[in-house]
Parts: sequence; C-alpha cells; structure tokens
Amino acid sequence: MLVQTIDSEARLNRFNRLMQELIRGAMNRNTFQPWEIDILLDIEACQIKEPVKRETLRRYQKAVQRSMEKGAQMPLRLSEYLNGKKGGPARAAAEDIDKDIGKDIGKDIGTSEKRLA
Repeated sequence: MLVQTIDSEARLNRFNRLMQELIRGAMNRNTFQPWEIDILLDIEACQIKEPVKRETLRRYQKAVQRSMEKGAQMPLRLSEYLNGKKGGPARAAAEDIDKDIGKDIGKDIGTSEKRLA
C-alpha cells in the first residue's frame, strides 16, 4: 500500500509538472513516461482553441488532483474530463429539472390564455 501511495504521489507530481509546462507554453524536457505521452496525445486530439486552452488545462489539472487524492492510480485524460463535464449525472439531472420546469411554465401559460379567452 505504501508503494502505491508513493507511486501515485510521484505520478501526480509528474502530471502537475507536465501541466505547468503546457500552461506556460514551454517544455523543459524531452523524456516522458508512456502515460504522459498518452495524456499529451489526448490533449492534442481534443483540439481546444487557444483562448480557452489555459483555463481548461488549469481546471483539468485541479480535477485530476482531486481524483488522485481520492485514490485514483492514474490521471484521467482530458477527453474523459470534458465528457464528464458535458454529460455527467449532475448535468443530466439538471436538464431533467429544467424540462419539468419548462412543462410547468407552459401549463401555466396555457391556463392563463384560456382564462383570458
């Protein structure tokens, strides 16, 4: 268990270093772990536009830190993070609530129109 904790902490430290280099826009090394290459390729595949890229990477970094503090062994990929933001359970529940509210408002408008007629 101790070895896993040290390994996880080392991986998080490497991930944070990688993110800082990306956010700054300057890579200071030319040797990467295989999982770091996967992360880099995934970030490139997401094709984030420059105006929002830095902020997105900062938020992604915080999300990875939280997940690894909770016990994740590997950093999640940016694509997984973005998919989670777009289609997570909380968002689905919020959309269902919005639909229900919209239906109730529509009913109220219909009832008011009938009264006026």
